[in-house]
Amino acid sequence: MINDHKSEQYKLLVVDDEEHIRRILKFQLEKNGYNVVTAENGEVALQLVRREAPDLILLDIMMPKLDGFEVCKRIRQNCQTSQIPIIMLTAKNDMPDKIKGLKDGANDYLVKPYSNEELLLRVKNVLEWSQQQKQANPLTGFAGNKAIEKELQRRIENKQPFAFLYMDIDNFKAYNDYYGYQKGDESILFLADIIKESINTLGGSSDFVGHIGGDDFVIITSPDRAEYIARHIIDEFDKGSLVLMKEDDIRRGYLEIKNRLGERRRVPLMSLTVALVVNEGNRLAHFAQVSDIASELKLFGKGIPGSIVVRERRRENTPAAKAEKQ
Repeated sequence: MINDHKSEQYKLLVVDDEEHIRRILKFQLEKNGYNVVTAENGEVALQLVRREAPDLILLDIMMPKLDGFEVCKRIRQNCQTSQIPIIMLTAKNDMPDKIKGLKDGANDYLVKPYSNEELLLRVKNVLEWSQQQKQANPLTGFAGNKAIEKELQRRIENKQPFAFLYMDIDNFKAYNDYYGYQKGDESILFLADIIKESINTLGGSSDFVGHIGGDDFVIITSPDRAEYIARHIIDEFDKGSLVLMKEDDIRRGYLEIKNRLGERRRVPLMSLTVALVVNEGNRLAHFAQVSDIASELKLFGKGIPGSIVVRERRRENTPAAKAEKQ
């Protein structure tokens, strides 16, 4: 039996015109901790979707008046409900029906009769996928803040040694103001591609990549790989970022920015600061400690011109962190 201790936080809507099916599904799902509401037809379902805002809908296809296809289509057309995941329920293992349902926006299918284990597994998988989508950064698709915190805390609680890389583009705001938001997004995506390529070539299968927001990224990797990855990212960024700037700016070596008073000031070209925190020997007990140390290191690194990896140095039994240029 699949039982997730977090399942009670999820509200599920079961839509089926057969009362005994609704009762069975409600019993099976509530037994595993889900909060379940039911609808006997498509019209009631559409009312409940707006009122209850469920986390997942189990939707029967064959219903009178509004069938499952039409209900699914209307849910997807409404901006307030369009992101709710849907599992279609059907008594027919019919490929055309499956294709039509997927075209209308269904996330998965469950063919009657089904086992209790299959039901719970499909519900669990779709809910997990949905939560990951909500937590992902919309620009890059990388995991967002909540997922980063969760992954850090998981590794700390499992007493896993790890290295945390915090990457931030120097002078990004000036570049964004000077070249425009579209070019700013291009530079963020450029760095995201470098990070992805670096993990694919130098990282391991358990490595984690996150996007805090804006031009801030993180990688969680093993302590032995961390510095190689960091230096590779910096090398690729320094070489490739030149294509994002005008030749005149590159030749001058700075951007000439006007402030609100119309006064001109010189801002250095984009570079990259990477803060590197290593957790070995279970010295860190909470993800906030990792974040605090990384922020301190990043601030130190930004005071040094050009791209840089700043690694924390700690003497044994010394509580305070000391940042040193690598």
